[in-house]
Amino acid sequence: MKVAVLIARILLGVLFAFAGFVKVVPVMAMPLPPGDAGAMMGLMMAHRWLLFYGLVEFAGGLMLLAGRFVPLGLTLLAAMITNIILFNATLMPKSVPLSLVVGLMELFLVYAYRASFAGIFVAKAKAAV
Repeated sequence: MKVAVLIARILLGVLFAFAGFVKVVPVMAMPLPPGDAGAMMGLMMAHRWLLFYGLVEFAGGLMLLAGRFVPLGLTLLAAMITNIILFNATLMPKSVPLSLVVGLMELFLVYAYRASFAGIFVAKAKAAV
């Protein structure tokens, strides 16, 4: 189990660190997808949303790669992965299987680190003040 967790953590870390880096520092030109997906991506680029996505993806990926603050990295990436799955399901259906695999790896890691998320499910949480 430890080996599977390490492999999934490194794979997701590399994937999101690279994807985030490419969005923040455009090292290669990426063509826009055709149709509505391209229009949406164009809007996201014009309004700097892709820069924000890139920063969050890069930070989350680095946390997973470093093995430090992994639950925080998983929390940041959970929002990104949900957005990616919904984007692909509605605008690029051919990409859904790959995004689902990424989502399953995320769920596997959340399960592996479930003890770190236990406090979220407390019904009557008390402030630390």
